[in-house]
Amino acid sequence: MSASKPSRRQIAETNDAMLPRQQQFRLAAEFAARAFADVPGVEKVALFGSVAQPLNEAVPRFREFRRAGVAVLHECKDLDIAVWLSDLACVPVLRRARGQCVNDLLRERHVGVAHHQLDVFLLEHGTDRYLGRLCIFGTCPKGKSECLVPGCGATPFVRQHEGFVLASDALRPDRVVVLHDGAGPTQATSWLTLNGNGS
Repeated sequence: MSASKPSRRQIAETNDAMLPRQQQFRLAAEFAARAFADVPGVEKVALFGSVAQPLNEAVPRFREFRRAGVAVLHECKDLDIAVWLSDLACVPVLRRARGQCVNDLLRERHVGVAHHQLDVFLLEHGTDRYLGRLCIFGTCPKGKSECLVPGCGATPFVRQHEGFVLASDALRPDRVVVLHDGAGPTQATSWLTLNGNGS
């Protein structure tokens, strides 16, 4: 016996739940950028990935939708933030700033986002070379299997993921929202548009 398809109401309710979560992650990105901008050595902060773009439809992980092959708006489970650094010595301070910004977000706006949901990609200022990601563990090395990846922790709290290569077009200008840039103005107009306040 084949599984019944989700009703139109179920589809609509699922879609309606996806947009507010994306907005919450966008707010978290703003709080993160504000905190990161105060860290010496941080030159630029940008949001990219699904949180930065209009949501596309896809067959989700939810069993009733997956079995029926019904597409709904993409579920944002975390947010991708790129941070360009001129000094790797600031990484431990950056890690603490990430923890503080999610605490501030909860206290000031009553929005809960876990620190590990802020996936922070570190890049070398001036070259755009991918350096690794900001580690979620409190000590480096933590003694976890993740710490055994070659190069992981060579710079404390800079994590490497085995086999990961940052896509060459991931940070294309039309795919990112610049939230902080020490060298010039940010893309305020683009950010307002993303939040539904622009034209």
